[in-house]
Amino acid sequence: MSGSTFPPARQTIAVVGLGSIGGIAAGCLFDAGRHDVIACVRHPLDRLVLERPDKTITADLRFLSDPAAAPRVDWVLVGTKTQQTPSIAPWLAKLCDGATRVAALQNGIGHVDRLAPLVGAAKVVPTIVYYNGERLAPDRVRLRPVGECDLAVADDADGRDFAKLLEGTSLRVQASGDFATLAWRKLLINAVANPVTALTLQRQAVFRRDDIKNLCLHVLEEAAAVGRADGARLDPDEPARIMAQLLTYPPEAGTSMYFDRAAGRSLEVEALTGAIVAAGARYGIPTPLNGALVALLRAISDAAKG
Repeated sequence: MSGSTFPPARQTIAVVGLGSIGGIAAGCLFDAGRHDVIACVRHPLDRLVLERPDKTITADLRFLSDPAAAPRVDWVLVGTKTQQTPSIAPWLAKLCDGATRVAALQNGIGHVDRLAPLVGAAKVVPTIVYYNGERLAPDRVRLRPVGECDLAVADDADGRDFAKLLEGTSLRVQASGDFATLAWRKLLINAVANPVTALTLQRQAVFRRDDIKNLCLHVLEEAAAVGRADGARLDPDEPARIMAQLLTYPPEAGTSMYFDRAAGRSLEVEALTGAIVAAGARYGIPTPLNGALVALLRAISDAAKG
């Protein structure tokens, strides 16, 4: 955003989940030096290294691994996978009060419904993440900017305050008056990028194949019909535009689901393709291709859990 000014006081920000999304946000905030950043992690770390295209940052953050030691903070940035959300309830209970705002840097739709039961009187700020991140090691992440902005929020008071929070960092924030449509557009990207890379165990280069592009267009047609029924103002050629956008991403870039499958972890199925199938069922819109992807992804995810 442009034309705004820095807030006068330092704020305390807790980043819960230091993976490819949360680690990048924490590293960029530390580098800007305008706020106090706390990293809430499962295992203690000595530092966080962020590889950016312009430079490498070593962030000597304050690391906490015990929720009981967490203070009340001004902002919480939730960077965990959606399926991990219940596990961070102890952190949110300690970090939040009625003045805290919780930015949900998570995939999918329904951010408020997912987090509101865990944050008490705090306010949930839905946030869309566009940047591509890769966790190289427990203490090392890599940022790949892939578009004109890195994050998007609703153009309301909380969204604008979140954008101000990130002023001075390298992360570019867009405030939109039609957040629901942006959220569905991001979900459409994830509807093909994540399942296809996870199922083929190939990175973004797989979308250069004509047969994969054709399959993805049919998957996106189904998903876009569901999004329109849910109130998103998606263009008639939205599937083709989504595919064109995917082809601008670096072929070596991966997706969160690709990295999870490669590491033998459970997959973020329900918040992505699962959300499309569930919404299709609510609106009476058939989603056979997305349903097939859900079945395959659940089988892989359940095997990883086992």
